[in-house]
Amino acid sequence: MFVTKFENIKYQSAFVRIIFFIVCLAVIWFPYAIAINFIVRDDPNLATIITMVFLFCDFIFLQTLFNKHIYQETAVFQKYGLLFNNFALNQLIKGLAIGFTFCWSLFITEALFGWIYITSSSDFIFKIVLEGFLSALGIALAEELVFRGWILYELEEDYSKSSALWISSILFAVAHFLKPIDEIVRTFITFPALLLLGLTLVLAKRGHQNYLTISIGIHAGLVWSYYILNVGNLIIYTNRVPHWVTGIDDNPIAGILGLIFLGILALTMQEKAKNVNT
Repeated sequence: MFVTKFENIKYQSAFVRIIFFIVCLAVIWFPYAIAINFIVRDDPNLATIITMVFLFCDFIFLQTLFNKHIYQETAVFQKYGLLFNNFALNQLIKGLAIGFTFCWSLFITEALFGWIYITSSSDFIFKIVLEGFLSALGIALAEELVFRGWILYELEEDYSKSSALWISSILFAVAHFLKPIDEIVRTFITFPALLLLGLTLVLAKRGHQNYLTISIGIHAGLVWSYYILNVGNLIIYTNRVPHWVTGIDDNPIAGILGLIFLGILALTMQEKAKNVNT
């Protein structure tokens, strides 16, 4: 198999290993992306969803291939902290509760200040809750397996835990800013929020026996609760304060209050991680 020709890659630096894997992933995925966008060109949203699903499937396939033929390992995702047992399930549920509570607490605080109104929904709320849960879990699983799983693991092989923490979190934030320069400038307040979120999710994993499911749960809980509030049309902004306070483009973490809440969550997870390591 062709990957056996690249066995020496495992002796290279973390960044070389990561970049090499990304290049291989792009070579496999790019033809699919072109074909899908051509076939489903009338529906860009559907095309994006399908191409992202193919990208994640290719990531899983290539990870399995690399670990078997280059690293000679069979327990591919266990080493990243993705295990399937009762404790892992408990951590997932705990994470969902943390993320869900965090998001609702943020919006309830805004409501108490009179910055928003929380209303009842006239839409099919059960359908929205179910769709939101499935979407959030899929997004969280993919992003956590990549950033708090694979990339963090590769970095921890070569660098200190502190360096791996910051580098992986910076990469996580940067990955969300692959867009036109004017959009980067307009939404730049989201960068420190994403950096904080990245730090929080790494600390959460380290504070819970290195189980990735706690990070997946927190991430999914945040996305899920916001999906319900946003798609369910449960929020009306009063515009009493600027958008940089409540969140640019109504993104709760793209505002000062969101940053404050994320800071509190990050400090909580840091304390938890410290207690585990002492």
